[in-house]
Amino acid sequence: MISGTTRLIAHLGYPTESFKAPLIYNPYFEKQGIDAVVVPMGCKPEDFPAFLKLLFRLSNIHGALITMPHKIATMGLLDEISTNARVAGSCNAVKLGSGGKLIGDMFDGEGFVRGLKRKEQAISGAKALMIGAGGVGSAIAASLASAGLAHLALHDDDKAALDGLKARLATYYPAMQVTTGSNDPTGFDIVINATPLGMRESDPLPLDVTRLSPGNFVGEVVMKEEITPFLAAARERGCRFQVGTDMLFEQIPAYLEFFGFAATTAEHLRLIANL
Repeated sequence: MISGTTRLIAHLGYPTESFKAPLIYNPYFEKQGIDAVVVPMGCKPEDFPAFLKLLFRLSNIHGALITMPHKIATMGLLDEISTNARVAGSCNAVKLGSGGKLIGDMFDGEGFVRGLKRKEQAISGAKALMIGAGGVGSAIAASLASAGLAHLALHDDDKAALDGLKARLATYYPAMQVTTGSNDPTGFDIVINATPLGMRESDPLPLDVTRLSPGNFVGEVVMKEEITPFLAAARERGCRFQVGTDMLFEQIPAYLEFFGFAATTAEHLRLIANL
């Protein structure tokens, strides 16, 4: 039930047809008796800068979830930006701070890292190879660095994206070794596909899976199916792994904390989600 006291959380993006967040947050709010609701709001890019500012002038607005194509544009509209968002170069959550300040953060990478920790995969002092230095890859890199990763190897055919991420990491996490070039997973503790490869049946694998070994923990970001061809190959080679939807469910508790709500677990959210 939505009433005059309900706190609104906008889910901003365009188009809205594929939005999943309301089908996870709203069942949770209902079960917990929290007077809040996530509302999809389709906003075209040309309208977004003005709309975001007006949105946070509403007396019952509590926050906003930001998705494509607005994650990068949001960065230029904020008063305070977390280190994770600065390294990622994008933002997917905004809340109102004191004095009307807009405060932004990024939780895509936090969800990925929380999933690793829940599976007892060590991050501090570890070495990771990540294929993909775009938006989601940058967010994951930021959270891995924050968790104490010792060495991150990056591979991406987009040299500008690669160089940009490497430079941001050097600025905020100078102690972490960052290398670029090879996509050979040999010798790495964690191997991550942070590309869209796997969305289509015709997609190639992100790396030579014959070089994977049981010592590699393999992470995926593609959510189209739980076991992508990349994860199937990793499983066949004895690797522990993390599915793409883990990143989604694991980041929601972090969002809830950011917005000042009581935290929960990814397992509980999976049970009550209406996907």
